[in-house]
Amino acid sequence: MLRTSWEYDGNGKIYSRNAEYWRQIQDYPHLENWKNTKAKVLVQFGESDFQAFSRADHQQIVNTVNYFNPGNATLMTYPSTDHFFAKSGTMQEAYNKFANGQIQQLFDEYNHEVGKSAVKWSNEIISKKDEVKLPEKGWKKLNTERYPGKQDDITFINENDGWYVNGYGSIYHTKNGGETWEKQLEKKGTFFRCIAFVDSLRGFAGTVGTDYFPNVTDTIPLYGTTDGGKTWTPVSYSGPYVKGLCAIDIVKEQYINHGKTDYKIHIYAVGRVGSPANMMVSHDGGFTWTSNSMNKECKMLFDIKMFDKNNGIVCAASDEDVEKSNALILKTSDGGKTWKKVYQSNRPFETTWKASFPTEKIGYVTIQSYNPDPTVKQQRIAKTTDGGNSWNEITLVEDATARQFGIGFIDENHGFAGTINCGYETKDGGLTWKTINLGMACNKIRIYRVANGKIYGYAIGVDVMKGEF
Repeated sequence: MLRTSWEYDGNGKIYSRNAEYWRQIQDYPHLENWKNTKAKVLVQFGESDFQAFSRADHQQIVNTVNYFNPGNATLMTYPSTDHFFAKSGTMQEAYNKFANGQIQQLFDEYNHEVGKSAVKWSNEIISKKDEVKLPEKGWKKLNTERYPGKQDDITFINENDGWYVNGYGSIYHTKNGGETWEKQLEKKGTFFRCIAFVDSLRGFAGTVGTDYFPNVTDTIPLYGTTDGGKTWTPVSYSGPYVKGLCAIDIVKEQYINHGKTDYKIHIYAVGRVGSPANMMVSHDGGFTWTSNSMNKECKMLFDIKMFDKNNGIVCAASDEDVEKSNALILKTSDGGKTWKKVYQSNRPFETTWKASFPTEKIGYVTIQSYNPDPTVKQQRIAKTTDGGNSWNEITLVEDATARQFGIGFIDENHGFAGTINCGYETKDGGLTWKTINLGMACNKIRIYRVANGKIYGYAIGVDVMKGEF
């Protein structure tokens, strides 16, 4: 008769468990339970175990768990070890000891490696469980419509809503942080160069204008939208004619409006590459605009960074002829009415391009070199530590082909620069740089911070990239 447990009767016979036990085993939903378990599973098997099922059955448990939850199950086997995890020799020797009633000897011969390996496995599981698994950081390429050249600007108003533009006269919008994009506009003959939004509805897109790039016929420098980009109309302005724009910056000035915090919106737009140099300004959120010529101070304008409604800098060039041009940075303290030179390179074939100020005092500006001499290899960046009043040059890379474009810093030390070939990253304020994938010709890098401390960014050139830091 079958017993309720494994037993030895003293007469050389070993009895198995009873039929009810085996029926319960048979009816138990093993597969469903192994399939659904989220726990880590350790399966241990003594190779001399004659009472349990085979090694293959133990392996099947591991295979089942790992099929549904890869990596969750582990099999450990122990040579010369029996059902009691005693070092009993071969399976026949283990059987003989059990059949002869040598039960105490089985405990005396316990294989301590079984316990040690189980403890080690458990500790590793616990330590991994306590680890905080951080999401992947760095830049990744977004899925966007293919464009054959450098695209120029991208902007976001929050983590989800953003827009970018390119030279096909196209404006794209995303509602999910760049995962998917909708083309809102395609205007033939228009070369969109820059874009900025005040809020989810009100935005502005600047064009580079005619007589610089081929097949560009649009002479309107600025378009506006009040419905989130669904429709765009030309922006009227008073003042000198503006040939084209390359950058837009928005300043939100906080004030108390009838006892509540409110903001006055100041918008500044400058351009262009190839001359002439002009500036457009709105102090009422873009409802009215005025323009000013800056041709006396410089001949080309590429970027603007305003710290408040009065103080800021522009990235410029000293001459419309690149062969004679120096890189130039100008500073204003009266909202752009007057400007003073705070930096000028001493080499021909140079312009500035884009600026990034991670703090009020620390700022960086890319310097472009168009020198046709292949022996002139050094690429440089201008850096300020006093809010733009004075500038020094730091080196990026010795590569005559690495013309610079965009720049963006997370803090005063950690930042990125785009060149026609690739991207560069520094973590020591520009003392050293390493190459990274920012796509080719990364023209604009924007870094954003949210209240919970999250930092993310977008970079645009031939590709559109998203970064999390």
